[in-house]
Amino acid sequence: MAQAKSYSFISVGTKKNAYDAEVAATIVEPPIGIKTPVEVGNNSDGIFKMHRNLGSQIKDNLINLILTNQNERLNFPDFGANIRPLVHELSSENGDEEAMRRIQRAVSKYMPFVILDNFIITPEGVETSALARVKITISYSVPRANLTQQSISIVFNFSG
Repeated sequence: MAQAKSYSFISVGTKKNAYDAEVAATIVEPPIGIKTPVEVGNNSDGIFKMHRNLGSQIKDNLINLILTNQNERLNFPDFGANIRPLVHELSSENGDEEAMRRIQRAVSKYMPFVILDNFIITPEGVETSALARVKITISYSVPRANLTQQSISIVFNFSG
């Protein structure tokens, strides 16, 4: 008759492949940049929430570049697309062309790795309201980062 064997669970441990998978799951990608709008971070971020993905950081930077007006950035007077002064002219052919020129100029200078593909402008204003809205959708790609068919949408509010 076979004798019963007794084992302690303390000595079992973890197999190497299970341990490696557990360690890999706890490794957090290094932060690339601060996420905007600024939010309080969690344990892995530090004081502010951070981007850990190149695509999301580029998208955030592009939105900030387009939303910034010239002379708003200290020591960079020409930084930004300077779209707000055009907001009343958007949805007209001349206004749309000027907005595209300004965005192209800013992207060429400050984010030359971004290839702008398409520009769509959509009026969203309600005719009975004094407040009008215009949405700009820009599609872009970043070949060096293997990012294709990306897009951002920015809504500009203005009073009529």
